Parts: sequence; C-alpha cells; structure tokens
Amino acid sequence: MKPIVAIIGRPNVGKSTLFNRITRKRDALVDDRPGVTRDRHYCDAAWDGRELIVVDTGGFISGDADDFAPHIRFQVEQAVEQSDAVVLMLDGKYGLSPFDRDLIDWLRRIQQPVFFVINKIDGPEKEDRLYDFYSLGLSTLYSLSAEHGYGVRDFMDALVAGLSFGTGADTAQDAIRVAFVGRPNAGKSSMVNKLLGEQRLVVTDKPGTTVDTLDVLYERQGRTYQLIDTAGIRRKSKVSAKLEKFSVIKALKGLERCDVALIILDAEQGLTEQDVRIAGYAHDRGCGTIWVANKWDLMKKTGITPYRFERNIKETARYLAYAPVLTVSALTGRNLNKLFPMINHIYDQYATRITTGQINRIINQATGQNEPSLHKGRRLKFYYTTQVSTQPPTFVSFVNYPDAVHFSYQRYLLNQIRSQSKLEQVPVRLLFRQRTGKLSFPKKSKKKRQK
Repeated sequence: MKPIVAIIGRPNVGKSTLFNRITRKRDALVDDRPGVTRDRHYCDAAWDGRELIVVDTGGFISGDADDFAPHIRFQVEQAVEQSDAVVLMLDGKYGLSPFDRDLIDWLRRIQQPVFFVINKIDGPEKEDRLYDFYSLGLSTLYSLSAEHGYGVRDFMDALVAGLSFGTGADTAQDAIRVAFVGRPNAGKSSMVNKLLGEQRLVVTDKPGTTVDTLDVLYERQGRTYQLIDTAGIRRKSKVSAKLEKFSVIKALKGLERCDVALIILDAEQGLTEQDVRIAGYAHDRGCGTIWVANKWDLMKKTGITPYRFERNIKETARYLAYAPVLTVSALTGRNLNKLFPMINHIYDQYATRITTGQINRIINQATGQNEPSLHKGRRLKFYYTTQVSTQPPTFVSFVNYPDAVHFSYQRYLLNQIRSQSKLEQVPVRLLFRQRTGKLSFPKKSKKKRQK
C-alpha cells in the first residue's frame, strides 16, 4: 500500500499550494481567502520513483468562530488518524499563532511521525524567520516556499526517507468513475457520506458547502469506484465570485473524466431548468447518465409518484430519455442499495464493444426495413459500419453521401442500434463518412533481366 501523508495547519498557511506542488497538479483550489478547503482531498504523488498519497485538509481552528469549524476539525482528525505521516505547516510570513501551539500540543500525542514545515520562506535571506519557531521546542524545522519551490526538494527527500513503502496494485486505474453533479444543496455530499458509511465530506444546510471537486475511492462487491463529489452548479448569471467560477469549472471537468454522471435532483423542488442544463453538460460530454431524485422522504405529502416524476423528466429532457431515473433519500437511505447495481449496468453498456459483423447486420436490416431517402435522384447507400471506440459506444458508417443523411433517419438508426445491441440506457454516437473507394496498390515494377 502507498503511504498516506496528511498536510494540516491553520487557515491560509499554504497547505493546498504545497499539495498542488507535491502532486504536480492543480486539483486543490487555491485562493487568498481563508477556509477554501473544507474536506479531505486525496491525490497520488511520486518522488524519486516512490509513490505516496497526499491529503489536503481544511484550516484547523480551535474555536467555533466559523460555521464550518467543527466539521473541518473532524475532517482533519480523520485525516491524521488514517495517515502514516503528518506535515504540519506553519506560516513563516506572519509568525507564530496560538492555533499553532494548540496543534503542536495535539500532535505530540499521536504515534505517526510529524514533519514541521515553515512556509513562505522565499529564499535564504528570509531564513531568520525560523528563530521564533524554535521556541516551540521542535528539533527539526523545514523551511520552504510552496508557491515558488524554494526548499521543497530538501523537504521531500526527508519526507520520503521517513516513510515505509510497500507494494500494491493501483486500484484507481480500473475504477468506475462516478460523478455526483447538480445544483447547490441537492444533497450530493450527503449521498456520498451515506454510501461510504462515514462522514467523509463536510455537510451542512448551507448551500455551497462543497467548493472543490473531491475524489473518493470505494470498493464494493469486488468492484472499485472513484466517487467524484462536485460543487453545486448555479445558473451562469448567478455566479459572480471568482472562487465559485473556479468551482463550477472544476465540476464540469469532473464530468469530462467520469464514466457515469449522477444528476442529483432536489425532489421537493422538482425538475428545474438548471437541472436540465446540467444534464445537458453530461450529455454533451458523452457520459452515461442517471437521474437521481434525492429527498424523496419529503414527497409523501405531495402525492407525486415515482412514475409521474420520471415521466415528467422524460418529457422535459427528451434527448436524455434513455437515462434511468431513481428516487432516493440520502437521509433515510431509501433505494440507495439500488444505486450501485444501476451504475454497474450503465457502465457495462457504456464499455460495450459490438462486433463488426453484428453492427453491419443491424444497419443492413434497418435500411432494408426503412429505406433511406434519395439525394439528387440517387439512393443513399450504407456500405460499411464499424465501432471505433467505447465510452460511449461510437460507430462510423461509410455512406456515398454522408451529408445527406437526415437527422431523423440518423435517430432511427441509433434507436435500432440501441434496441438490438442492448445499449438502451447509454449515449450512442453514429458518425457518417465518405467512402473513399477501393484501395489501389502500386504495380510491381518489372526488373530488367540482366544479361
């Protein structure tokens, strides 16, 4: 197993900046405003051929000055408990804080090794800022600049040297990537927590609690899932703050890298225009899609049945009529046991490959039952069809006049492919290409017989 390293510290000391530098990615949102990070954020990293997992955490505050403070403290405590080593970041620019002393007193009681890092030391001329921190009675201090890279190599060499590395397979490579997307306060993080059986993500009644995109690996019945919790996506006209814009961008990127997108709806509020727009993002990116109507425990008094709710979705978003609908409650656990079997079913279709012979039989039978239209007095001919990729299943059909295939006839062919190849609940793409003609081979040159 890869060792886990948790980065902790008070707000705005540069934890996410160091996290991004170590992982060589920009997965963690960074902003000058304190409190951007609230959940535990895991990411793979490597140093000198050694692989490890780095955990970014929210800023640790002793008091309850912030509504999220107790939730963040719980996440920090969980990260430390599950880690093999802890990195405590201190602010070299503003010096010591009472919060730092509280953290150090707490860390003295844990068994894991602790690495004390003084951040915002941008060069050798600022090393004198370390003097105040030696009063804490710490034996070894690592000075660095997470933003500019000064001192990071020396620190990472020491960190890796203090870890024990084992061997194990990378389960994330084969994981089914599932994105939870929807409007703010629809219950995405609550649903992830309920599925995991632990308070893995910060959850409050306040909309916009999740501001970053977070990945969680989860194993169930022999299959591995990468659960991608995203920030709530509001209407574009409502988004003004820079941080929220970045949150929305990261949520949309979560759709780009997922296999199955769960469109989380607030059942009590019903299907909104923004829900349909978010589902359109998933459709445009070719994701497998499931409509998940959350908070169904609040629907008893309305008299609306799951069938009626589903019919409304199918009629409103006709382009996603193939996507199944599931009514659940993250609070009570209603129907959540049906979610992963449905995800598996969608993913199996999403990754299906149809043989060339089978797809050509489907197209030939479809064109025979319903002949294509004429183009400039000539009948459209479908010569040959093949599947070029999966996720989603994508087919290319070679036609004499590809631009003349009407969208209604394309939809007819797609429906035939779906029904006869058991791809009824996933997006299917059918592209048309011009047949270039028969292949020609260069003639063999006759060599003159040497006399």
